[in-house]
Amino acid sequence: MTTLASTHGKAPTIDEIITTVIMARVSDYFGFFVYGIASAIVFPRLFFPMVDPVTGTLLSFAVFSLAFLARPFASFASRWVQRRIGRGGKITLALMIFGTSTVAMGLLPGYVEIGWTAPILLALLRVAQGIGLGGAWDGITLQLLNAAPKHRRGIYATIPQLGGPIGFCVAASLFFVLVGFLTEEEFYSFGWRFAFFAVMAVNVVSLFARLRLLSTELKDETKTDLMRSSPFMEMLANEWKPILKATFIPIASYALFHMVTIFPLAYELLYTETSIAYILILQLIGASLAVCTMIASGVIADRYGRRRVLLISTALIALLCLTIQTLNNSPAIFIIAGFALLGFAHGQSSALSSGRFKEAYRYSASALSINLAWIFGAAFAPLIGLVLTAQFGLWAASLYMFSGIVVTLTAIFLFDTPRGNSSASSA
Repeated sequence: MTTLASTHGKAPTIDEIITTVIMARVSDYFGFFVYGIASAIVFPRLFFPMVDPVTGTLLSFAVFSLAFLARPFASFASRWVQRRIGRGGKITLALMIFGTSTVAMGLLPGYVEIGWTAPILLALLRVAQGIGLGGAWDGITLQLLNAAPKHRRGIYATIPQLGGPIGFCVAASLFFVLVGFLTEEEFYSFGWRFAFFAVMAVNVVSLFARLRLLSTELKDETKTDLMRSSPFMEMLANEWKPILKATFIPIASYALFHMVTIFPLAYELLYTETSIAYILILQLIGASLAVCTMIASGVIADRYGRRRVLLISTALIALLCLTIQTLNNSPAIFIIAGFALLGFAHGQSSALSSGRFKEAYRYSASALSINLAWIFGAAFAPLIGLVLTAQFGLWAASLYMFSGIVVTLTAIFLFDTPRGNSSASSA
């Protein structure tokens, strides 16, 4: 096991690292899902009322994808920023950009008030969110995985991923309260804006926790900085295969990610009479279950190997595709089962994005592969799913998830050679 030491005072304990990782990821995903939920149920009505509801939702989802496209460019540019103001200064600046742009969204007037200026400003602020998220890559997940015992890396890998379902629960709970206790007019007039204001407060708390951990300047026992940026072209030349692996092997779980969180909200609002409050309740149940299955994925990965977890979860996602029609009459089936599978499939993706990179390139290569996985797997999922639904019917939306299955299986058999049963060696 790698030991941790600090160049400035006492090194943080593993409990401190775990707490900081969870706080950071929950705050990231909370802000992420506040926008995602609003893009399905609020923005089409307020920013794109000039077109029919389906087209308005498609436009809203197109804006939703902009942040993911901005993230890799922001991550690359943040290397320059970090050299000048340090890692802590970079993260502070990035989170301030993210928080400020999010609050500004909550203050935006709609199309009725300022015309096309409203959706244009929304798109620009969405890009700013992507810049903030891309620049805020802090590498603390690498610290956690570096500190993990070799026989427990599967369970430790799930810890950053818990931010997804927990962050969604916080965001969905907030919207459930707003939708349930305000009239429709009150919600669309001012209620939804409170969720965006809350993001700033949560990010401030998370920022202080991150800075406290990063100030220790963790190094491993060989005195090599765990979070040192590497030359971009050199990194690509030496690590292109692990980058491809870390990008494409978890694509099935990334494709599923927005198909159970964002897509059902839009579909039920557009095509059924089911109340949004009921869908949010189902999603809260599903996200709670996802926490359990995510932890289970780590236990199974430690015992039987991460490769088996990937193969089993991918096969189960293929079965889930057959249930998408239940969104019409029994949405609980697809939503709850989908969240359970999301937890199981997504639980090991953080380990995939760092476990096989050489130490000298680990920080930069992990950031690049994570950003690319989000783009290829999740950024366009709600948009493509709704396009296919509008053109061919709900069954066609499952094709997007199935495409992720194909990519994952192809990448596993091309890039992932089994080397035993440990999670460390079968990643």
